[in-house]
Amino acid sequence: MTNIVVVGAQFGDEGKGKIVDILTETSDIICRYQGGANAGHTVIVGKDKYILHLIPSGILRKDKMCVIGNGVVIDPEALIEEIKYLEARDISVKNLMISESAHIIFPYHKLIDQLSEKAAENNDKNCKTGTENTSTKIGTTGRGIGPAYTDKAARKGIRAIDLLDDEVFKQKLKANVDEKIKVLKALYNASDSELKNAEFNSVYKKYTEYAKILKPFISNTTTYLNNAIKSGKKILFEGAQGSLLDIDHGTYPFVTSSNATVGGVCTGLGISPHKVNKILGIVKAYTTRVGSGPFPTEFDAKMSEKIREIGDEYGATTRRPRRCGWFDAFLLKHSVMINGLDSIAITKLDILDSLDKIKICVGYRYKDKQDKNKDNKDNSNNKSVGRLLDSFPAACKVLENVEPVYEELPGWKEKTSGIKDFNKLPKNAKAYLKRIEELTSVKISIISVGAERTQTMFVD
Repeated sequence: MTNIVVVGAQFGDEGKGKIVDILTETSDIICRYQGGANAGHTVIVGKDKYILHLIPSGILRKDKMCVIGNGVVIDPEALIEEIKYLEARDISVKNLMISESAHIIFPYHKLIDQLSEKAAENNDKNCKTGTENTSTKIGTTGRGIGPAYTDKAARKGIRAIDLLDDEVFKQKLKANVDEKIKVLKALYNASDSELKNAEFNSVYKKYTEYAKILKPFISNTTTYLNNAIKSGKKILFEGAQGSLLDIDHGTYPFVTSSNATVGGVCTGLGISPHKVNKILGIVKAYTTRVGSGPFPTEFDAKMSEKIREIGDEYGATTRRPRRCGWFDAFLLKHSVMINGLDSIAITKLDILDSLDKIKICVGYRYKDKQDKNKDNKDNSNNKSVGRLLDSFPAACKVLENVEPVYEELPGWKEKTSGIKDFNKLPKNAKAYLKRIEELTSVKISIISVGAERTQTMFVD
């Protein structure tokens, strides 16, 4: 029995979808444990491209069970659209299960999400900014994820099991709609047209229809999974987003609203940590980030545009352009520590094929007020003055003002996308990978040099 967790080890968009798809071949059950339809997993099988948001990537293999756990927040409309999308492409969803304890996203959640982001954007425009990032805009997808998790934490949420009991559903929905309409009017000055889709009658009618469609999939997935583990089934646990977007361990407040780190597996599915056998971190050969938030190794505009176009760095869910930067080994060491990674999979190595020189961030140098005062007193213009941080900072103010410390390695200037054997990689590519292992103290077990299943090397 081998139960494996696949976790994003950077800011998300590391290529988890492809790696999960490959690993599903030797798994019996694939589980999604957190996040919502704000996640996008892209899987390419031959000439076919699939983009999944809520349903685990294992759905593309006929003989695999797929579970959406209680830690996921579900937008029924998005899920039903995804089911229809798969069925239209002759992919059966009969092997899909949804936790009865998963919380449900409603139109008022989406409206709160969208209007709060709009209000934050307007606030940013009206505020004077200094040298530090004072943005209050998080850069969400507007899909209601955060507000749904807010209701869950406040014990006001509506779960999948509630949709199946009309009396309970009607009572909970009425209370929630009444409260949210007041909030939307008072805080966000929502118009009647904006509130139309969030009103009780409209929501109740739609969601009772959704409930009829989803009823066959809703069950006690916690008991199912624990029984499956007892019987020796192999489980693959699939995360969304990335570790640096974790609500507790990421670059707060520029994070998602759930635990994207390995701890989310246990709370998001109801299984013991003793049942997890291996933890695989997915890492891009460089770094990307979507939305607002600190990004120490971000490229300048010209280099960002170059890598973005070569790597097709646009969000699978929103098509928003991703911010791009050098590989951050200091950040990855933090991710290795909080997840207990056994090994890492490096994706998109081929995107760096054309570069003459490649940088790796090996540390952060931070110049606090005391250091700056000393600089002024000494009339020093040395930008490297400051202290090297010994751990990844929790304070965004610090993270936004660190100076990355780089090592520069020679590029390999050879095409790698057709290579299937690690030993046949260019010498400088192997040196780059070896340096990442040295800096992070974790072995590389998988290398991806393209989007297709076959463009993958297993090192260990």
